[in-house]
Amino acid sequence: MYHVNLKRYKLSERVSSSPNMATINDNYLKLKAGYLFPEIARRVNSFAQANQSAQIIRLGIGDVTEPLPEACRTAMIKAVEDMGDRSSFKGYGPEQGYGWLREKIAQFDFQSRGCQIDADEIFISDGSKCDCGNILDIFGNNNTIAVTDPVYPVYVDTNVMAGHTGDANEKGEYEGLVYLPISAENNFTAQIPSQKVDLIYLCFPNNPTGATATKEHLEAWVKYAKANGSIIFFDAAYEAYITDPNLPHSIYEIEGARDCAIEFRSFSKNAGFTGTRCALTVVPKTLIASSADGSDVEVWKLWNRRQSTKFNGVSYIVQRGAEAVYSPEGQSQVKQLISFYMENAKIIREKLTAAGLSVYGGVNAPYVWVKTPNGLTSWDFFDKLLHICNVVGTPGSGFGAAGEGYFRISAFNNRENVEEAMQRITTGFKS
Repeated sequence: MYHVNLKRYKLSERVSSSPNMATINDNYLKLKAGYLFPEIARRVNSFAQANQSAQIIRLGIGDVTEPLPEACRTAMIKAVEDMGDRSSFKGYGPEQGYGWLREKIAQFDFQSRGCQIDADEIFISDGSKCDCGNILDIFGNNNTIAVTDPVYPVYVDTNVMAGHTGDANEKGEYEGLVYLPISAENNFTAQIPSQKVDLIYLCFPNNPTGATATKEHLEAWVKYAKANGSIIFFDAAYEAYITDPNLPHSIYEIEGARDCAIEFRSFSKNAGFTGTRCALTVVPKTLIASSADGSDVEVWKLWNRRQSTKFNGVSYIVQRGAEAVYSPEGQSQVKQLISFYMENAKIIREKLTAAGLSVYGGVNAPYVWVKTPNGLTSWDFFDKLLHICNVVGTPGSGFGAAGEGYFRISAFNNRENVEEAMQRITTGFKS
């Protein structure tokens, strides 16, 4: 033991006394022990190794299970063939995305809903997760940043990495961030902050709670943002799951949002592109921010420059697959996919409710948010489901301090697994 400690001391001494050693971004050292999903994987793998006969059903991460729509596959096959002919071969494409895809998105996703979004305000990327973090490249370090709690961890962790926060406290809250608690008491919609904040992360339908925002709620946020010179980062990755005709799908359905909001969308959850990778970010040309000297700057120009410098675009083949989502066949097939997952969500809601659990979400979103029973912590409930039912979900505390005492279950799986998992859980709670 003494020998080990001595070696450790000498290593530390050598590192600290090396003036020419490369240094790291110390902000990464502020990050908590591990990203939520790797910790889940670690626990599941440990259990699986010790219980090799267990048939584990995973309803944790939001990864889809059903095949890509046939229209997308057919378009991608044709695109591969294009790459085999010199006359139709594609090398580097536009960093912002091909015009034919951006025009379809503008028409079907925005203009059809009355949103004044032009094709050249749409930027194609390889994932909204990437864009939610990369957008920080063009904003300064002195902004006050607000996030909901619970929250998609990427919003918080990328701000930590960028140096926008201090250290985390014992509850995992980072100094410098403004946390907006959401709970059953406020219908899982964040209250407008009393103080001024500069950048605001909103996600509706919400991950992880499955909550949605009414038009009136988003109107209040837009009004606040315009009054305070704030910018809303609106994550609409799950908008396709909204079935209530009274709920907005885009922040741009709200008058004035072009002047205060950036929207992120993805093909991952509607068309099953989680592994294929295609998404988009909307930056209106009317969106203005301030430079250090107080002058106005068009945010669109900065994001365009960032993408042109750091990104070479999504492949031609993938973009052709994404374009096929907007064909008549693609629209029908995507609708069937969404209906399939929402039927899963309905089964989860009904079975867990019948088991006596308090259940939220799962109506206009593919996530079901469950109150842990009998005072169990989120991770205790995780372990109980894993060890007793061999079912994996996501502990609510992994999404923030206000998520403690809750648990997220994903509707992304095949029907047989969902039904079996619910049977195990309901039986486990009766036993």
